[in-house]
Amino acid sequence: MCGPFKGCHGILRLLEIIFSAITFILVLFRGRMVSPWGVWCEFVWFFCIIVPLVLTVMEAKMWNVLLAAFLPNWADLTCGLTTLCAVMIISATIIFAVVFACLSCIGSILCVIFSLAASVVFVVDGVLQRMKCPRGYLTSLRGVLRRAEAFIACIILTAATDHFVTAEWLFLPFGMICSIIVFAVCLLVTVVIIVLHLLKLLQCLLSFGLNLMELVFNVVAVLLYVLAIILWCVYGYIRYNYNPYICYTCSYIDMHTVTIGAVVNLVLYIVDLVLSFRSR
Repeated sequence: MCGPFKGCHGILRLLEIIFSAITFILVLFRGRMVSPWGVWCEFVWFFCIIVPLVLTVMEAKMWNVLLAAFLPNWADLTCGLTTLCAVMIISATIIFAVVFACLSCIGSILCVIFSLAASVVFVVDGVLQRMKCPRGYLTSLRGVLRRAEAFIACIILTAATDHFVTAEWLFLPFGMICSIIVFAVCLLVTVVIIVLHLLKLLQCLLSFGLNLMELVFNVVAVLLYVLAIILWCVYGYIRYNYNPYICYTCSYIDMHTVTIGAVVNLVLYIVDLVLSFRSR
C-alpha cells in the first residue's frame, strides 16, 4: 500500500474511511432522516469518515509536527479520537439495527453490516494504539471520564428529542425542558474542558485555574444532574402520567433511556468530583 495509507496502521485508517463512507452513502439512499436517532447515526458515520481522514492527511503532510507547540501529545490525541470513534460507531450500529433494520430491508441490513465492519476496524485500531501506552489527557482516567460524560450526554439529548418528536406532545412540561437544558449545558462545559486540556498554551496559562474550574464544575454538575433526574422523573413518570398518541412503547423507551443515561452520567461526575478533590 503506497501513499499515506501504508503499513498496518495506514490500512486500518483506510478501512475505517471506506466502511464508514459506504455506510453513510447507503443510509443517504434510504431517504431523508427525520428521526433523531437516525440523525445521530448519520452524524456518527460522517464523524468517523472525517476523523481518520483528517488525522491521516495531517500525518502525511507532517502538520502534526507543526502543531507540537499547541498539542501536548499527538499520539494521545489520535488514540483518544480513535477510541471515541469506536464507541460512537458501535452505538450507531446498535441503534440503527434496533430502530431501523428489518429482515426485508436490504439497504438497512447492508448499513448494519458495513457499520459493524467499521466498528471492528476502529476497535482494533484503538486497541493497537492503546497498547503503545500513549501518555496524555485523553488516555488518562480523567480524560476517559470526560469523553464518557460527553458521549452519554449526546445519547441522553437524542433520546429526549426523540421522545418529544414521537410522542406528539400538545405541551412541553417545564420540568422536562429544564432537565434537557441541564444536560445540554453540562455537555457544552465538558467539551470546553476537554479542549482546554488539549491545548498546551492554555494549560500553561490556566494550570491552577483549570483545576479549580473543574472542581467547581463537577460540584455544580452533580447538583444539577440530581435536580434534572428528579424533574425528569416527576414530570415524565408521576405528575402527568401521559398517554402518547404515537408509539407508546417507543416513547417510554426514550424516557427510560434518558433516565438511565442521566443516572450513569451522575455517577461519572461523582467519580470525577472525587478525583478532583484527590488531585488538589
